[in-house]
Amino acid sequence: YHVVHKTSVGSHIFYMLVLNEKKLQEVDSLWKEFETPEKANKMKETTSLVFSFSTASTALVEGKLSKNLKKILKKIVAKDAHEQLAVADAKLGGVIKDKLNLSCIHSPMVTELMRGIRSQIEGLITGLPSREMAAMCLGLAHSLSRYKLKFSPDKVDTMIVQAISLLDDLDKELNNYIMRCREWYGWHFPELGKIITDNLTYCKCVRKVGDRRNFASSDVSDILPEEIEEDVKAAAEISMGTEVSEEDINNIIHLCDQVIEISEYRTQLYDYLKNRMMAIAPNLTVMVGELVGARLIAHAGSLLNLAKHPASTVQILGAEKALFRALKTKRDTPKFGLIYHASLVGQTTAKNKGKISRMLAAKTALTIRYDALGEDTSAEMGAENRLKVETRLRHLEERGIRRISGTGKALARTDKYQNKR
Repeated sequence: YHVVHKTSVGSHIFYMLVLNEKKLQEVDSLWKEFETPEKANKMKETTSLVFSFSTASTALVEGKLSKNLKKILKKIVAKDAHEQLAVADAKLGGVIKDKLNLSCIHSPMVTELMRGIRSQIEGLITGLPSREMAAMCLGLAHSLSRYKLKFSPDKVDTMIVQAISLLDDLDKELNNYIMRCREWYGWHFPELGKIITDNLTYCKCVRKVGDRRNFASSDVSDILPEEIEEDVKAAAEISMGTEVSEEDINNIIHLCDQVIEISEYRTQLYDYLKNRMMAIAPNLTVMVGELVGARLIAHAGSLLNLAKHPASTVQILGAEKALFRALKTKRDTPKFGLIYHASLVGQTTAKNKGKISRMLAAKTALTIRYDALGEDTSAEMGAENRLKVETRLRHLEERGIRRISGTGKALARTDKYQNKR
């Protein structure tokens, strides 16, 4: 047998001289022939190095036949055309058989043979120190990892998945921090929370002024409108809040700093996500918006996985819990999942939300496939489909208004009955 074996050094072709054919058929006891390097060398007659790992290992991973391997196989194996070529990869064996018309074998016996060669590879390949072999193994691992990462179709989607997950985490943290800040400062100046409703403005105001007694002498016109500023100053004079120490105020101000920093970073992250979505899935972004589009991609795992889903799955993506609960209890299944947050679904009345979400999901599924598999990077298709959904939405809304006001037919019938009287 000629055996093609892949190592970190390269691919080797071993000519295995088998004196007893029965030994190879006994798969369970084949390992005994490779217990020691001496036994392994008895089976091996010749060894030929085929090629270096840096260029051809990637081809072998994909089951492709490289030029160097093809050349060596022609030189070495073609001499003994009657011999069989043992390969670990059935796909590679098929390619060799088609291109070189060589008989290839792939079986449990070959797997055991490969395992035996691998266990005694240092003894079978002469003139190569174990330290160099270890370095080559590490180099091969790095090379293959870089190759897989470079050609991974999902690698760009990972950025979107991570960005939307981080955005959701930041929103949760911001809500917790702002709630804590309002409660904490509310002991000192409770009226401020009712006057200033915007959270970021509230934190900026607290950070600038600190103690409520400073409001009278402080100028917060760059943060608050003139009318609200006057209300705040008036409320600070007659506040029912308790007195707090300077150390407490400093800690509250530090918390306000954190809220403002996180808010600024969230804005920056949202801009990054918007740009990323327009670059990777422009049509999906036009249809449902960057946030809903990013959440759909994150839920599916990647844009390619999302493209494999039918429109009905896209429609209820994110509502799996409700779907299985409905199936279990034999009730109505949900009409929408993450797609509910799209602006087009939000614009319509409660009665038509199901119809619009179904149509939107159908058009969205088309745009996802266009973005994932198409070569064009324009958002024209998404804009056209969005226009169709908007037209349908207007038609449904107008039909509902006509029904409420009464149609011409209904008025005519009323006249008919009145004439009979």
